[in-house]
Amino acid sequence: MFVFALAVVFKLVSIQFVQGDEYRALAEKSTTKDFPIPANRGNVYSADGSLLATSIPKYDIRIDAIQAKEATFEKYINDLADSLHVYKGKPASYYKNVIRKARQHKNRYFLLARNISYSDYIRMRNFPLLNLGAIKGGLIVEQTTRREHPMGGIAERFIGYERQDKDSNYTRAGIDGAFGVKYLQGKNGKRLKQKIGNGQWKPIADFDQVEPQDGYDVYTTIDVNIQDIAHHSLLKQLEIYDADHGCVVVMDVKTGEIKAISNLGKNRNGKYYERLNYAVGESHEPGSTFKVMAMMAALEDKVIDTSTVVDTKKGRKSLYGRVITDSGPGYGEISAARALEVSSNIGMATIIDEHYSKQPEKFLNRLSSWGLDKPLGFNIKGEGVPDIPKPGASNWSRNALPSMAYGYNLEMTPLQTLAFYNAIANDGELIKPRFLKSVKSFDKDIEVFKKEVLVEKICSDKTLNEIRDILKSVVIRGTGQRMYSETFSMAGKTGTARTDYANTEKWNKDKKYISSFAGYFPADNPKYSCIVVIHKPSTKVGIYGSDVAGPVFKRVAQKIYTDTPIIDEVETLNFNDNLVDKDFESYYENARKYKELMPSVVGMPAMDAIALLENLQIDVRVKLNGNGTIKKQSVEKHQKLQTNQTIILEAS
Repeated sequence: MFVFALAVVFKLVSIQFVQGDEYRALAEKSTTKDFPIPANRGNVYSADGSLLATSIPKYDIRIDAIQAKEATFEKYINDLADSLHVYKGKPASYYKNVIRKARQHKNRYFLLARNISYSDYIRMRNFPLLNLGAIKGGLIVEQTTRREHPMGGIAERFIGYERQDKDSNYTRAGIDGAFGVKYLQGKNGKRLKQKIGNGQWKPIADFDQVEPQDGYDVYTTIDVNIQDIAHHSLLKQLEIYDADHGCVVVMDVKTGEIKAISNLGKNRNGKYYERLNYAVGESHEPGSTFKVMAMMAALEDKVIDTSTVVDTKKGRKSLYGRVITDSGPGYGEISAARALEVSSNIGMATIIDEHYSKQPEKFLNRLSSWGLDKPLGFNIKGEGVPDIPKPGASNWSRNALPSMAYGYNLEMTPLQTLAFYNAIANDGELIKPRFLKSVKSFDKDIEVFKKEVLVEKICSDKTLNEIRDILKSVVIRGTGQRMYSETFSMAGKTGTARTDYANTEKWNKDKKYISSFAGYFPADNPKYSCIVVIHKPSTKVGIYGSDVAGPVFKRVAQKIYTDTPIIDEVETLNFNDNLVDKDFESYYENARKYKELMPSVVGMPAMDAIALLENLQIDVRVKLNGNGTIKKQSVEKHQKLQTNQTIILEAS
């Protein structure tokens, strides 16, 4: 027994003094731990500084119910309960009882408020007992961040958002995903927490051991006004044609900056939302919009000119055992230029087959010189890969070349097509579409992005001038003539492509189409290029590019053109507009009549309504929801207004 006692004493001494530091470190490691404090992601802004995405801090407020001494707890519990009553609404007796019960059960992690804003956090930490801090009052503060989009669902897929998959992995789309690690992410901080049982960890102090460093801010090329126009124009057309999905992109001709990008798909309930980034990621057969590339290749190789006559028969022609058709009864013998204006499949297939069938590499090399067989190389994840078949490939046959002439048997993304049409508008300079203007830390530039030229000159000036004239004629007297407007000019090409045509039985039973329009405006001295692609419109309503996609292009062009008119097209500034005169008279009459009474602003333009209310003899606050014409006002007509009263206007 004596020897055994000596052994025990020896072991105790060894543990205490020899191995003491090791065991103490192990014990501390198992009860305390550094937790990462996520840094606020940088903000995403539009070109004019409008906020597109931001990280909003949110707070959970808890209390260690047994941390405060008994005298301190009893001194402040009633006042704390009263403060919680004022803040949250339940009776003070309720809060007093639940906090006392938490102290009785030794709850060191009792929740008082969850997911509150910064202003509410400041308010709560000044409540009695909580204002004593973590050591004396038991205050526990936990901060998280939430990504919010002030514009709502508009351009959400392009801006980017966070999603958690079934394996708990986080993925980010769009700008947030492409530039998150490099610019937006920032550096996480650290906070020391102590384990208090039941898998819970409590902060040891109410400050961070290492403060997080916020990420940089990213300024995109998006123009919020053009984005709003594009989004709602596309949404309206998708609803009219009950289409599956679609996209619209607006690009600055000279710089390649993307001014608007909207991608809308239908959910199970028939509502449209930013489902996928179709403009960047979806490769598809472009249909007749590709005829422009085929025509330009033939013109540039000088195998034809615009006056070359091509026989389109009576709307049907058999080529290598496959029947090619045109819409309508056929056009007979027409010029190559006219074949493109009326979008003749037979005409384009005949031209390309006759001049390239014996040397297809010549045609394919021309397309390759324009970069049409390669991705544009975006940082945004999921860029679609173009597919232009070559001899020897599984999708190559004698019919491959004539099929490609009218936009089949190859695949391109909408942005690839747009970049090429933009080059036509930009004197032949092929520019890589660009989404970012700069990266900043407060007002300091971290990186500034310039335009990137992919091909300095895609073709001769002669070919450019000829194809521009044809694209103008498409709108004036060709397949796009329904889009023609006397007030402003546009140029472009319609496109209509069948889908799933390889399965003849299924296609005949359930025909599906892709309708598109690509072009630029104004037709002379273009400022913007634009592409609209709409998938699977209802065949009961319409399928052709001029009917389905064309109106979206026209609405976008018309509204942008109205905001930024071309000066040399304004003949005179001295003209009378009855609608403008009527609006001014109504505004002036209301301004004279009302001084302190609420006028009726329903039906007025939003800006006029705000100007009228802010110039009353009494100071009021005006909040506008939406834009356009006022549909509803929160204060009744003729009601007497109070100083600093808030008036909410609903516009659409």
